[in-house]
Amino acid sequence: MIKVENINKSFGDLKILKNINLQIHDNEIVSIVGASGAGKTTLLQIMGALSKPDSGRVIINGKYIGELKQRQLSVFRNQNIGFVFQFHHLLPEFTALENVCIPAFIAKKKRAEVENRAKELLGFLNLSDRITHKPNQMSGGEKQRVAIARALINNPKVIFADEPTGNLDSKNTKELYDLFFSLRKKFGQTFVIVTHNLSLAERSDKKFIIEDGEIKN
Repeated sequence: MIKVENINKSFGDLKILKNINLQIHDNEIVSIVGASGAGKTTLLQIMGALSKPDSGRVIINGKYIGELKQRQLSVFRNQNIGFVFQFHHLLPEFTALENVCIPAFIAKKKRAEVENRAKELLGFLNLSDRITHKPNQMSGGEKQRVAIARALINNPKVIFADEPTGNLDSKNTKELYDLFFSLRKKFGQTFVIVTHNLSLAERSDKKFIIEDGEIKN
């Protein structure tokens, strides 16, 4: 599903990632853990085609993403990858339903089909009563679930989540991890999660530890 081969990344003289190699299979829930500044988010951004490595390559579902031109890369991300971030990145002027629909509208899918899919996802995430609410009318946990529904709208192969529980209390954090497993069972996605939460990472199918830019396990 995902192969990372000999990835290196520096910013100026600072080496962030050093010869990273890892493999993630279909349907796995994988955690990437490590201290702040260890390179977790940089690795996630490279795997998610948001950033380019200095050397090495990333292969997703048989496609070497380094070969894609910018337009092709944008289409590939839209069709194959979903993102969930710590701070949700919901558009404040839009409702929950509208926020979820945006990636599918970018993919030029039919409005009725998109809205029905968005309502189905929001219903599965227990947000049917929040469809017309805007982000400032929702709790942190509700906003994160809207962000997850948005990540799922195009039925991507993989969901990349960067510290998705960083702004949640312990109850909502546990519920979010439970949700990832429920989503994997229902929709069959692969989840790659960057987290500081070691106890939750232990629940994953696989855990990678990054220390000083290197995989230590």
